[in-house]
Amino acid sequence: MFPEFRDLITQLKGHDAHFTRLFDKHNALDQVILNKEAHIEPGTQIEIEQLKKEKLLLKDQIFGVLRERSKQGQ
Repeated sequence: MFPEFRDLITQLKGHDAHFTRLFDKHNALDQVILNKEAHIEPGTQIEIEQLKKEKLLLKDQIFGVLRERSKQGQ
């Protein structure tokens, strides 16, 4: 996710608790979605779609933080 911000992501994960929570929740949701789609965990298509929407919202929030922090670093 966002390879152009790899260094900034590494930096923020070590120093920004809010960013780390967003990033970790995004990754956890991704794993739950994968498990439900692979039928490892039970889940309806509606549940999966809702989780995907939540994951997309988190991704948007992560991108917003990255964009703002990259501007501050310039």
